[in-house]
Amino acid sequence: MSIPGRSVPPACIKAFHVKDAEFNPTGRQGVYGGFQSWVDRAGRFRSLGDGQVDFGAIFSKLTQYDYDSWAVLEWECALKHPEQGAREGAEFIRNHIIQVTEKAFDDFAGSGTDATANRKMLGIS
Repeated sequence: MSIPGRSVPPACIKAFHVKDAEFNPTGRQGVYGGFQSWVDRAGRFRSLGDGQVDFGAIFSKLTQYDYDSWAVLEWECALKHPEQGAREGAEFIRNHIIQVTEKAFDDFAGSGTDATANRKMLGIS
């Protein structure tokens, strides 16, 4: 569904791979953490919403450009159990999908007037 008043390019993205991560480097550890376990690495995958990815911005952009296809969860997390991560991840995606409005947000301004109703509300006969 298109956003009213918007002309957008044809959709080029066919599927959205949804995955979260975090990166908390120190002076002694970079992206992959060498031989550290996943729990101790500076860069590690997380359950959706537990990392640093700005999904609000991503889903807004996908909606802006009329994305209408799959959002596929790939769960990997160094901390959380897979069943909990899958359950929460599906709900996370569902909660971030934006329902597009059928009309512009300021459409009320062009709705016309009802002089009789206005006079009645103002107490003018």
